[in-house]
Amino acid sequence: MGGPLLPHSLHSIHGGKSFLISLPYSSSKSTFLFHKPAIPIQKIYGFITRTMAHYYPSILPCGHFLFKGATGVPSARSTSASVQPLTEEVEDKSQDFPSSGDSIRKRFLDFYASRGHKVLPSASLVPEDPTVLLTIAGMLQFKPIFLGKVPRQVPRAATSQRCIRTNDVENVGRTSRHHTFFEMLGNFSFGDYFKKEAIQWAWELSTVEFGLPANRLWISVYEDDDEAFEIWNKEVGVPVEHIKRMGADDNFWNSGATGPCGPCSEIYYDFHPDRGCSDVDLGDDTRFIEFYNLVFMQYNKKDDGSLEPLKQKNIDTGLGLERIARILQKVPNNYETDLIFPIIKKASELANVSYAQSNDRTNLNLKIIGDHLRAIVYLLSDGVFPSNIGRGYVVRRLIRRAVRTGRLLGIKGDGRGNLEGAFLPSIAEKAIELSTHIDSDVKAREQRILEELKREELRFVQTLERGEKLLDQMLADALSRTRESGSVPRLSGQDAFLLYDTFGFPVEITKEVAEEHGVSVDMKGFDIEMENQRRQSQAAHNAVKLSVDDSADLAEKIPDTEFLGYDTLSAKAIVESLLVNGKPVIKVSKGSDVEVLLNRTPFYAESGGQIGDYGFLYVTQGTNQQTAVVEVKDVKKSLGSVFVHKGTIREGVLEVGREVEAIVDPKLRQRAKVHHTATHLLQAALKKVIGQETSQAGSLVAFDRLRFDFNFHRPLLDTELEEIERLINGWIGDANLLQTKVMALDDAKRAGAIAMFGEKYGEQVRVVEVPGVSMELCGGTHVNNTAEIRAFKIISEQGIASGIRRIEAVAGEAFIEYINARDSYMKHLCSTLK
Repeated sequence: MGGPLLPHSLHSIHGGKSFLISLPYSSSKSTFLFHKPAIPIQKIYGFITRTMAHYYPSILPCGHFLFKGATGVPSARSTSASVQPLTEEVEDKSQDFPSSGDSIRKRFLDFYASRGHKVLPSASLVPEDPTVLLTIAGMLQFKPIFLGKVPRQVPRAATSQRCIRTNDVENVGRTSRHHTFFEMLGNFSFGDYFKKEAIQWAWELSTVEFGLPANRLWISVYEDDDEAFEIWNKEVGVPVEHIKRMGADDNFWNSGATGPCGPCSEIYYDFHPDRGCSDVDLGDDTRFIEFYNLVFMQYNKKDDGSLEPLKQKNIDTGLGLERIARILQKVPNNYETDLIFPIIKKASELANVSYAQSNDRTNLNLKIIGDHLRAIVYLLSDGVFPSNIGRGYVVRRLIRRAVRTGRLLGIKGDGRGNLEGAFLPSIAEKAIELSTHIDSDVKAREQRILEELKREELRFVQTLERGEKLLDQMLADALSRTRESGSVPRLSGQDAFLLYDTFGFPVEITKEVAEEHGVSVDMKGFDIEMENQRRQSQAAHNAVKLSVDDSADLAEKIPDTEFLGYDTLSAKAIVESLLVNGKPVIKVSKGSDVEVLLNRTPFYAESGGQIGDYGFLYVTQGTNQQTAVVEVKDVKKSLGSVFVHKGTIREGVLEVGREVEAIVDPKLRQRAKVHHTATHLLQAALKKVIGQETSQAGSLVAFDRLRFDFNFHRPLLDTELEEIERLINGWIGDANLLQTKVMALDDAKRAGAIAMFGEKYGEQVRVVEVPGVSMELCGGTHVNNTAEIRAFKIISEQGIASGIRRIEAVAGEAFIEYINARDSYMKHLCSTLK
């Protein structure tokens, strides 16, 4: 179906057809999966039973392979769970549909779009949620909605979410289904539909849209979830023999010790129905694969462990794209689908080996490279660059693991004649080629991705050989000591740390190599050595931590704040709520720190790198006499688009419901505007001087300075910094009028607007343009004319992480202060030195 040509031996796993005796689903709203036979049932019954008995002797004795209502409601409304042998042939219809990974993704999203779901884009692999290192689940971007902290924008949504998990990295390639990078197809309900619709649509998607034979599908439900059991059995028509009740470890989803939770139900595909029906274990990876998980988020777990019903019940589902592709493409494992196999094929060409004819060890290594290159490419595309902490450590670990695996395969050189060249970029090109329908931005960032991969690989190779020799010697010494003492061979934590600290060996690689030689590693000792360096380097969590608190109720009462700050610096507003130490209060007295929520405000709330405004809130009586004064020192967004004004009561008493005069400090706002527009000019100048592939990796727009982080592999030359300053000051002198407009996100991207790093955008976006110079998506405040910036000066340029540089600069009033201070220091120095 337009996918790669797979080895001929890979197509034999699903040979032949499966049979199911069933009545068609009787509903005007659903497509029939099974059609009535053209010949009388009596004439085909004997043929079917003889055929099944011949090819599947173990099937007929188990009556649940001949069940009624396989695709819908039983023909007779009965509470009986008995199964009657009926006579209708059922084929595997999946072969009749396009089964490429791209087509599966599109068909899933189209299916739910036709059922009222808003199709939303995948979130970045770098989550906004501070409790997780990387995006690990499709529901993560909706966490604030599930918490009730953000009002839903739509009642139901569908996504194809890019995810990264590294907690099972040692299983990559060893099992048929473990990956570090994967796509999770999901449909979500935010207080809209619930179990019945979620279950019926999941079944219809599986059996009708994807054409999976119903007799190969098994269902798991939580052991106490009678409601789900009844829906599957009596509404959908799945026989009781195909529904397994399972415990909380398998079928009850928890967000953490407390918070939203609920039972879940999973759909499994049976690769070997010929194995019979007794003592079935859905956890048997050699027979079953779970491909669709439905979470019924209906409870809140309290501190005492009790469950209370949620006010808003939600649906959170996940269908693994790689898993359903494996099923539909009829290949033995996820790696041999068209989502991954082209990458494996490229690696096998560089290694000069044949995947179809190689041994298990070689194919394991090829699978590792196929998996890791996908993860690496998308992490680099989303701005995660190699380092020794946090997310950077994750991508560095994967790159180095892929490099070592390639060396084990015998890959030498870049495949283009350079035997000393890096090979990962050549394989990454294939991963980028496959990214078109996953994330269109990856192709645009190709040059940056390949250059970073090349640098990191060559940097690692320089020390790899020396490290490998040292590790081999350490392992030999450990084995020698064992022979002498009779103890268990073990590598010390100090040695493992030396390899990490001096030779750049991730401890996971050290463990893998040691285990290959039968040697364990003293991880406690390693952790002691690493304690100081590991404080900021935590593994990616595999649980999304949620909690339900007072803010959920607050979210229902407080509407989004109307922002007036683009057009005015003062406005009258009503106090909607007051918070002290995070708790709602009715009034606050002089001297207290307080958080004030207004119905409207001219204050800018911190976002897009720009800090919040400073200013005052005044409460006056009819005589204009001030009765309360609040000094505002920061403004942040919370509960979606609710602005939280953080300050101190300087005079009087402030109460909920009072009208206030909100006034922004105009001088500080002007400083922020100057630095924000200068940041846009700085990015434009960097692209002109050092290349279009550079992009923003973070920023700070403050009153006294600006900070801009960007991707680049070396320090900037003095001549480059001078050219950047010349360009920016030239644009300032041109007195360009800025243009600001609101447009559809897709239209903005087509127009060439640059997205700010780490920002999340809705369907309508604000575009700030300096004509002929810069066009960016930005919700920040800006000058009307570049001449207002007055002047620009770079203070420093330095590296802050591998591949990440930082420029700090000043503009406008802060520039004048900087120049005056430097002139004063110089005069003092000259006076001192005479």
